[in-house]
Amino acid sequence: MEIGERDPVTGQLTTGHEWNGIKELYTPVPRVVIFFLVTTVLFAVVYWVLMPAWPLGTTYTKGLLRIDQKTSVERQIEEAAAERSAWTRKIDEIDFAAIQSDPAAMTIVQENGRTLFGDNCAACHGTTAQGGPGFPNLTAKAWLWGGDPETIAETLRVGINSANEETRVSQMLAFGRDGILDRKQITDVVAYVRSLGGLSGGVQAPPESTAAGREVFAANCVACHGDDAKGNRDLGAPDLTDATWIYGDDVQSIQTTIYAGRQGHMPHWEQRLSATERKILALYVLSLSEAGK
Repeated sequence: MEIGERDPVTGQLTTGHEWNGIKELYTPVPRVVIFFLVTTVLFAVVYWVLMPAWPLGTTYTKGLLRIDQKTSVERQIEEAAAERSAWTRKIDEIDFAAIQSDPAAMTIVQENGRTLFGDNCAACHGTTAQGGPGFPNLTAKAWLWGGDPETIAETLRVGINSANEETRVSQMLAFGRDGILDRKQITDVVAYVRSLGGLSGGVQAPPESTAAGREVFAANCVACHGDDAKGNRDLGAPDLTDATWIYGDDVQSIQTTIYAGRQGHMPHWEQRLSATERKILALYVLSLSEAGK
């Protein structure tokens, strides 16, 4: 077979090589492939010259452009901090009422508060802030310690039953476990407490049990929850007449609470969050309850 001979089937030129009757076709590498190969090599060479590329033991080639990603990131962080300081200074300098009356400031609160809440609070209170068993619903306006922004900010700072020296302290006694009330008294006071909020689920207690529970309540519960059972924010004692229950409003949940007691916990955020962040978060949490009105 000669060079330049054409294959009778494909019409393709051959190379002049033949193996076992098979003729090798002349199929050179497409020019477009060569072009991209050359372009890639040239790009690599230019990149090696201009940019940091090759390790040299404890250092590396810096490149003619002297681009340093670490320096670039640090510069971006500084720029972001400078931009952030403009509005954090504004939040720092005005009080809660002034922020609430300023739409621009409240926009900052909403944007940054949402992130702060998601990063720090959603794990317990849920992404919708509606809580769950053992964790208060922050949209229900049922505040244990007070619902003004200053009080919420203070709760964020010191926590509840936390390790902070100034923590808010609150505990429901274990009336059954500690032998303060017997089984019948607990059953009666559960019936009375459920009647305060007009709870109708489950087996309804007889009127005489509810009446007896009123006496048990007066003798053991009013010191914290008040004569009207509306709670005491100085003690963190909840209102028993509303529709919000932290641990559940069914008979078993309330009975467990009275028998074994409760002592919730909220961490203090004084070290994790700055004063500005706590201020923003307090206003954001308050806005969630106001939105649910």
